[in-house]
Amino acid sequence: MSTIFTRIINGEIPGRIVWRDDTCVAMVDIRPLNRGHVLVIPIVEVDRWTDLPSETAAHCTTVAHTIGRAQMVAFSPTRIGLMIAGFEVPHTHLHVVPIDHMGHLDFTKANPNAAPSDLDAVADALREALRADGQGPVV
Repeated sequence: MSTIFTRIINGEIPGRIVWRDDTCVAMVDIRPLNRGHVLVIPIVEVDRWTDLPSETAAHCTTVAHTIGRAQMVAFSPTRIGLMIAGFEVPHTHLHVVPIDHMGHLDFTKANPNAAPSDLDAVADALREALRADGQGPVV
């Protein structure tokens, strides 16, 4: 059975995808740790990131870097946090999170009730920042 991420990647269920290329997608997290939280997800469905081909892992990290630069422009946080935890969904994903303090990386404080309209606004702001940076695979 496909993971929820694969179902979103395949267009079976909706997602707020801001980046898509042949290797990965980046989408707004519906349970954000902080406003602007994005997941970078390889298209290939692999549970543990250490089992990814190294080229795929490196590419996802490069995309996370690009997303992080866009988050800095769009949301002006103090820093961008990057984390791979891997317990929520058995499909590798990198959490790219605008942060002002370490508490913004606490999964127990994720927002399960983020307003859909705000998640849409976050996606739009990130797409705008990515395009302004000259990025091509913006959805």
